[in-house]
Amino acid sequence: MKKVIAIIGSAQKKATYEAVQEFERNLKSYMDIDFEYIFLKDYQLEFCKGCKLCFNKGEEFCPIDDDRDLIIDKMNHSDGVIFATPNYAFQVSASMKNLLDRLAFIFHRPRFFGKAFTSIVTQGIFGGNSIVKYLSSMGQNFGYNVSKGCVLKTLEPITKVAQDKNSCEIKKAAKRFYKLLSKPVPPSPSLFRLMMFRMSRANMKEMLSDEYYDYQYYKEKGWFESDYYYDVSLNPIKKMIGWMFDFMGSKMSRQK
Repeated sequence: MKKVIAIIGSAQKKATYEAVQEFERNLKSYMDIDFEYIFLKDYQLEFCKGCKLCFNKGEEFCPIDDDRDLIIDKMNHSDGVIFATPNYAFQVSASMKNLLDRLAFIFHRPRFFGKAFTSIVTQGIFGGNSIVKYLSSMGQNFGYNVSKGCVLKTLEPITKVAQDKNSCEIKKAAKRFYKLLSKPVPPSPSLFRLMMFRMSRANMKEMLSDEYYDYQYYKEKGWFESDYYYDVSLNPIKKMIGWMFDFMGSKMSRQK
């Protein structure tokens, strides 16, 4: 049985929560799922202090003692994750943004390869598409296989037409997520993702040393020699472009 968690960045159990419930019902129509709700309002998450200890020494050196690691543990032990948030001021909610800030060290050391990710955004009028795009990027930065999320218009009083359209969007999003969940194979990286990996590691080689945890992590994982974060077959063109990114990254780092 697959384990899925829904991380909800709403303080109210209304539109966003109800959308996740409908998503759960649709997903369970395809397969048996152990589904868990994580309401960020119920967790103690302090604001990042900007000390960079998580980057330089490792996340265990974070000076804040709160529930961050409880959420990370749930992410580690799940096969898929849903980030659900209302549209607040054309962005994710404050609690959701705070979580993303506290997990930013994973962008340096991605880890959730082979796991599925999607998002649900509820809103009054507009702006949700850019939030879905943002969350998709965050999911990719974490290492997830990302399926396109959905934007739902939940302005009250909601009409029958809007309700039916939302249900249709949720159904399609659940199907996309199910396909990723049932075939957890990490994809071949896009040229952008390949560039980010190759140029980041070139920068680390030139500018960091064993005293930095990012450097140690890359070295332990063999990422200084690998084609990408995980075993993947790159076609000849991507291999050549990858070497070019290595060269460009090293040259730019030496010029700093």
